Amino acid sequence: MNIPLAERMRPKSLEQYVGQEHLIGPEGGLTNILKSGKLPSMILWGPPGTGKTTLAKLLALQNERPFYQLSAINSGVKEIREILQKTKHNGGLFSGKNPLLFIDEIHRFSKSQQDSLLGAVEKGSITLIGATTENPSFEVINALLSRCQVYILNPLGKSQLQKLISNALQYDTELKNKKIEILEDEALLKISGGDARKLLSALELVINSSSKPIKIDNALVMKNVQTQMAMFDRNGDLHYDIISAFIKSIRGSDPNGAVYWLARMIEGGEEVKFIARRMLILASEDIGNANPTALVLANSTFQAVIVLGLPEARIPLSQCAIYLASSEKSNTSYTAINKAQQKVKEKGDLGVPLPLRNAPNQMMKELDHGKEYQYAHEHKSHFFDMEFLPKDLEGFRFYEPGENNKENQIRKFLKLRWKDKYGY
Repeated sequence: MNIPLAERMRPKSLEQYVGQEHLIGPEGGLTNILKSGKLPSMILWGPPGTGKTTLAKLLALQNERPFYQLSAINSGVKEIREILQKTKHNGGLFSGKNPLLFIDEIHRFSKSQQDSLLGAVEKGSITLIGATTENPSFEVINALLSRCQVYILNPLGKSQLQKLISNALQYDTELKNKKIEILEDEALLKISGGDARKLLSALELVINSSSKPIKIDNALVMKNVQTQMAMFDRNGDLHYDIISAFIKSIRGSDPNGAVYWLARMIEGGEEVKFIARRMLILASEDIGNANPTALVLANSTFQAVIVLGLPEARIPLSQCAIYLASSEKSNTSYTAINKAQQKVKEKGDLGVPLPLRNAPNQMMKELDHGKEYQYAHEHKSHFFDMEFLPKDLEGFRFYEPGENNKENQIRKFLKLRWKDKYGY
């Protein structure tokens, strides 16, 4: 039986698990929970190859729980009910060993499919662990999400990926007896994108394509891996590479590249909501106030693809991608909020100036809340020069208008209003 290297190297214990120290390290979010033995239902959210499935299996093993697994791609309410029926005779609240049900790609379940889990999760007859690459706030129904803890898994870092390579060469039954030398690992690490499965698949591909003795360098990796792993993988391995190419084509104002990568995703079976949501983000992050209509069209496209579904949804997706790629670009809204959040982290919770505070009752007014606030519409041009930032940030400029027609107008407007205060 030809078992892939990534599967052969799947950890058998938490001690063998590489990465996600923020969850299972000494101070990890799951560490104390594991010690208590009271495992909550949870959603594991992270990119492919970060160890979601492995972690779920190890949590069940660590807590000695019966383990059931479903994939949302090929399972439905029928399969859920069959498992829930089995779990009635497998532990429960009184034994403390209620079964663990793991659902991979739970974001692919419909509302009715997710609804079918609610009763069992609420009663505690099962512990649910759902794995998703998508933001659960969008893809998991609120009733189920409110009953689950959400844990974020991060892409693996350089040292963690290098450890995976070392472990594979040292411990894998098929590789440990081969003479394999890693001369360079930059290409392997770059191709992996923080994905352990992709890393080990690439490593195995290079080894199987090489003559003995095996000396792996960047050129060998690029020669063997890039050409053989270039197809879009609907199961996730190159999921983020293709969407990255799509987004970068739009950001780079190339509608031809955008439509090509869009076609690759559609033909590869990508979910249309995922594509539309990425364009919705891009419309604000990369276009913003250079063309505010971009966000309106992206939002309309998102709604349209939900109503239409494939194959018709490909048309508004194409229209939107071409429009966004052909639009003027600005990331100033994105950089402004980043800068503002960084200041919040640096300065902490600065006090709200008294004129800006809410004064819903007489006591608040007596404490000077709202005192000296000037209602802009009562003044000429609907403007009054007053301070809207905390004292420690007076005059600090978060928003830098971009060099485009629309934001040049915004810059002139702000200069007219604020003179030299913000340096516009």
